[in-house]
Amino acid sequence: MIQLEHITWTLPSGEPLIQDITLTIPDGKMVVFTGPNGGGKTTLAKLIAGIEKPSSGRILLNGEDITQNSVTERAKKGLSYAFQQPIRFKGLTVRDMLELASATSLTTEQLCTLLGKVGLCAEEYANREINTGLSGGEMKRIEIATVLARNTPFSIFDEPEAGIDLWSFSRLIETFTDLQQKNAATLMIISHQERILSIADEIVVIANGTVRKSGKRGDVLPSLLRDERAGRCPLGKEETV
Repeated sequence: MIQLEHITWTLPSGEPLIQDITLTIPDGKMVVFTGPNGGGKTTLAKLIAGIEKPSSGRILLNGEDITQNSVTERAKKGLSYAFQQPIRFKGLTVRDMLELASATSLTTEQLCTLLGKVGLCAEEYANREINTGLSGGEMKRIEIATVLARNTPFSIFDEPEAGIDLWSFSRLIETFTDLQQKNAATLMIISHQERILSIADEIVVIANGTVRKSGKRGDVLPSLLRDERAGRCPLGKEETV
């Protein structure tokens, strides 16, 4: 379980991007964070992963204060993060990345399973170098596969649908559902996609650096869809349902 207590993060200029956020991401749940672009969703994910440190407030993992822990320390405690824009590692192959992530040698069958979950063929991709020869969508899927290879209790996926074709997106939906239901994993997913929102256990709406609405999917999603059809952004007063 992740608990955020009065989390604030400000730019060097003093402008606050995250403003006094307090919320809980329960164990074994898929919690989808959504809201307008620039609202603070990715910044919040980076704070949880340890890429950024909050200006004030605390982050707890299963009751332990990890606010000052590094990315590596948090990874050892079971946190994984799939970047919105994956990093390219020249000289490493896809197989190398997945074996580093899983901390073991992988059989061809295991590679097929991991890459198949993100819509890629191991025979075609396992020995490809992670460089500019791969498209943004391919890199995104490989990044997600590395998180799956780590098989951690808590995983963060930042806009996993970006640059992914419809067929691969359908496989991704199945993968997220399996992770949460069969592996009892805790997932934090940042997304605008209705298909991802529709499989969430809980939805959190972030706008202007604050939580504007949060609750179970059945309570939050209908109002989000109504706002979308009416052309409105979820910028009303904070609401917990």
